[in-house]
Amino acid sequence: MSNPAAALTGDIPDEAPPRPRRGRRIGLIAYSVFVGVVVLALIAAGVGVWFVNRSFPQTEGTIALDGLSDTVTVQRTDLGIPTITAGSTDDLFFAQGYVHAQDRFWEMDFRRHVTSGRLSELFGQSQLGTDAFLRTLGWRAIAEQEVAALDETTLSYYQAYADGVNAYLADRDGADVSLEYAVLGLQNSDYQIEPWTPADSVAWLKAMAWDLRSNIETETERALLATAYTDEELLELYPGYPFGENPVIVPQITDVPAAADSEDAAAAGIRWTEVADVVSAVSSLVGGAGEGIGSNSWVVAGDYTDTGMPLLANDPHLGASLPSVWYQSGLRCSAVSEACPFDVAGFGFSGVPGIIIGHNASIAWGFTNLTTDVVDLYIEKLDGDRYWRDGQLVDLDIRTETLKVAGGDDVEVTIRSTVHGPIVSGLTAEFDAIASDPVPGTAGAPITAAAEPDGETAVSIQWTALQPGTTASAIFDLNTATDFTGFRAAAEKFVVPAQNLIYADVTGNIGYQTPGQLPLRGAGDGSMPQPGWDSAYDWKGYIPFADLPVAYNPDEGYIVTANNAIVDESYPHFLTRDWDYGWRAARIDELLQRAIAEGPVTAEVMRSIQADNQSEIGKTLITVFEDLRTGDEATDAALDLLRQWDAQNDADSSAAAFANVVWDELAQNLFTRGREVPVPLTNQSRQFLVVQNLLSDPDSPWWTNTELGISGQRAMLEASARSATEFLTRAQGSNPLQWRWGDLHAITLTHDTFGTSGIAPIEALFNRGPFAVGGGSSVVNATGWPLGGGFATTTVPSMRMIVDLSDFDASGWNHLTGASGHAFHENYTDQTATWQTAQLTPWAFSPDAVTAAAEHTLTLEPAG
Repeated sequence: MSNPAAALTGDIPDEAPPRPRRGRRIGLIAYSVFVGVVVLALIAAGVGVWFVNRSFPQTEGTIALDGLSDTVTVQRTDLGIPTITAGSTDDLFFAQGYVHAQDRFWEMDFRRHVTSGRLSELFGQSQLGTDAFLRTLGWRAIAEQEVAALDETTLSYYQAYADGVNAYLADRDGADVSLEYAVLGLQNSDYQIEPWTPADSVAWLKAMAWDLRSNIETETERALLATAYTDEELLELYPGYPFGENPVIVPQITDVPAAADSEDAAAAGIRWTEVADVVSAVSSLVGGAGEGIGSNSWVVAGDYTDTGMPLLANDPHLGASLPSVWYQSGLRCSAVSEACPFDVAGFGFSGVPGIIIGHNASIAWGFTNLTTDVVDLYIEKLDGDRYWRDGQLVDLDIRTETLKVAGGDDVEVTIRSTVHGPIVSGLTAEFDAIASDPVPGTAGAPITAAAEPDGETAVSIQWTALQPGTTASAIFDLNTATDFTGFRAAAEKFVVPAQNLIYADVTGNIGYQTPGQLPLRGAGDGSMPQPGWDSAYDWKGYIPFADLPVAYNPDEGYIVTANNAIVDESYPHFLTRDWDYGWRAARIDELLQRAIAEGPVTAEVMRSIQADNQSEIGKTLITVFEDLRTGDEATDAALDLLRQWDAQNDADSSAAAFANVVWDELAQNLFTRGREVPVPLTNQSRQFLVVQNLLSDPDSPWWTNTELGISGQRAMLEASARSATEFLTRAQGSNPLQWRWGDLHAITLTHDTFGTSGIAPIEALFNRGPFAVGGGSSVVNATGWPLGGGFATTTVPSMRMIVDLSDFDASGWNHLTGASGHAFHENYTDQTATWQTAQLTPWAFSPDAVTAAAEHTLTLEPAG
């Protein structure tokens, strides 16, 4: 599916209704180009400032607002980061909604159209396929159910937030809200902004669950490859986690009493065990689960730090976006009490009240993706409006929804569901392919099920996020927790997306908790599509929270999570076959052990680990090519460079450029080029392990690619080195010393909608860059790029933070872009330069520090 802004170029799917007259569309494109050029010219001349800054937020003075009960102060740093102080929760979240709308309302409005499957209302017919898929998943309907189930207090937070958003919108519309609405008006002049609702906020949590959904793409890949490759080959391509080489992160589970205080919990003596198309379209809108999606987090006990108190680090890896997915802020009750319990700061989402990751006055916490398997595909057998279930025909659940289309007629979509979930075949080519030639089973070992009934074959999806959950209230429990018991109580409610949660507190404790609804499966393991007609393969419930891995003050004195395996194979419940393979975790663990040995661990040491660029596959390549000569002068000169390399993917490194291109060429030559059924190169962490295993087996048939005329391991390595040299010569010149990884790997910050419109003047309004960056895939500084898809950075450490539990004002933070979503605002991308070099900026928390850091103070007061 196309990007939403592609509607400006007339990108409309074949199945869409007839589009408006072409002459009108060409006129719109021409007018769009004209307006873009004019606006850029006016800005350059200084004349058009009024046009672009009319939506910039007021950050000083006083604003009187209906809906407030008392005065609220909003103090902003020079980076535009607000700290909001209010006397009641109603006023606090009202003001947060108001400030979010000031800075990011276009982002908020776009997100709610995504989550409700209403993009066609913004961008027209080009988005019908995406909307149909999103309506089928039903995020908005589930969010509405979750809102209806909220307790009175939590609902008041969401309602107050919505009231604050709507107070900002009360006397604003169109370009007064954001420049994007002026551009949208070129195509969709009738669009009117709707009031904000609590369900708009809750629905975004479903989008983030999609972003971190783990292995549906991998399950789909295996299902499609199973028709062309043997079970043995599938196991080679999708190997198990290397428990003997890389660490696990979860302890041998010991009881932690739910009601225990911190001292009692510590007495439990927990010890760690450590061993040496449409889916793509939705992913482009809310984030993909592909290459580079993950996170790093770790916490070090005070026994090893310079302050005697814990240090906690976190950097979630998500798809790059402009503006960044994160919004930094502080929320403070002027007098913390039971009625107004908030004194918290950190990173959240525009459109959602509260803080997602950060710290309050007592505890700090961080997230990394759990990577457990919480989504399964089922092969269903249909007979008309019924489906087979244990030898009986059962009625499908069928509903019809109406898609409204800007500039076009309404479109009706019919959504069918089984007991497992909605039917998704018919919506994507991949799911259709599975339905047309299903191979239900377990990776490398097909399963045995009840006899397959006759009938139409379809594919349904079961996913924990498609059931009402309690994450919407868990946010506030995290924000107000004061000890490990409260933290775990909040974690128990944090059902989707499933995350590793790390913890530290001001009394010196550190901890870890696995939260989430993690399925208890029946006969299958979910690594391949399961037979939906046989209930033996149904989920049987969820792993009890009491059985989920937990750690508290481990003897090692530190905890590392980086999407690697949580537990070893002795854990009694199946979690997944598709962990990240642990290269980042192993490197962080290595660096922490070194830092502890050299001691003490400081915040700067923690930051330097976040910035580490060592490439595990780079180390392997140095060894593999150590004695190889090709006889080609240019290639051999490049190989000399490789042999002198320190395996650091630094932005200014010539050898890093060559090493990464060699790796890319090698992977393509092995698995995609010339292969009748190409193997998807969607996970470099897994590809590293596959190739490492092949390097120890020089007689493997994978080293022969007859279509490319390559026979044997040495020939494959030589061919990859030659083609890498040729690529870089074309891209950056014939002198290897002039090659630069940072330029090849540069990131262009791309606006989520109009940034890929295909109209250069419009894109120039909103996009920024390119910016040279170091790092790489499965590197601690995790700037991901797709094998075979170019080297530009696509996934990033979306934010970085280091929390100092001895003095919160000594903490640091940063994220990819800036606080503002307004193009040309000074805070649009003012954090990017700091992000490029993995630096952090001071994070003021105490009232005195916040006041000292404040460059602007806005007072909100009740009207009248």
